[in-house]
Amino acid sequence: MSTVDPETLSQWYPLAMLEDLTEPHFQTMLLDRFIDVSRDDKGALQVLCGNRSLPARERYGYLWTSLGEPVRDIPSIPEADESDRRLVCCGSIAVHSSGLRVVENFLDMAHFPFVHTNILGAEPETEVRRYQIETREGGEEIWATDCTFFQPQAALSASGGILTDYTYRVAAPFSTLLYKTCPASPDRQDVIALFVQPMTPTRSRAHPVMFLIDETSPLEGLVEFQQFIFLQDRIILENQRPRLMPLDGKYEIPTMADRSSVAYRRWLKAKGVTYGVLA
Repeated sequence: MSTVDPETLSQWYPLAMLEDLTEPHFQTMLLDRFIDVSRDDKGALQVLCGNRSLPARERYGYLWTSLGEPVRDIPSIPEADESDRRLVCCGSIAVHSSGLRVVENFLDMAHFPFVHTNILGAEPETEVRRYQIETREGGEEIWATDCTFFQPQAALSASGGILTDYTYRVAAPFSTLLYKTCPASPDRQDVIALFVQPMTPTRSRAHPVMFLIDETSPLEGLVEFQQFIFLQDRIILENQRPRLMPLDGKYEIPTMADRSSVAYRRWLKAKGVTYGVLA
């Protein structure tokens, strides 16, 4: 069993979509520990690690828990409370990769034309325009702002290519979000979150959830679209070597397009995150 650093241990993590917890018992892993989920006589969810009872929180359509004593709450998403937004939970997808690499891939725009061809990008529009990096919440979050990228189909509801505005937010080491141009309401933004459950240092489950302004697209289509995008990413993630995230710059040479990745790795190092990191 790997040693878990205090920063990683103290975070909140999703375990499963609430609507998938239909059986009396559900078992999963979190930070090398086996986790058991069940319901008591009143139907309330219980989370156990061995004989130890863990907190059980329901948020954004998922069940969350923590193995430590969280200093911060589950990431706040004010848009989730807007009455005209649709909550779209997109399942839980296993990935044979460090959870940190899963988050880093989510932050990367350079792969859009080559991995998500004719959806999130297409040649010859391959340039990642310069964007800004900043920390917020007293250094507890990283934000990448002023991001733009041409996308042939930015969302299921999009009817043609648009120059999409992006803002990325790393809210916790294993939780990240993006805010992007909403095709149905250009003056507002759709929100897509990716919450990662690190099962072991090199195995994870990704839990994507969207908060959309889209009254017309069928739920099945929205889920299928997002899962299709992520499954394209999974192929890349599972072929990356090493599977662990290297924080030392000598292992992987960044370019200007990788400014968010560089900032993320430096932030992890400063926080003392070692779980899922190449020693």
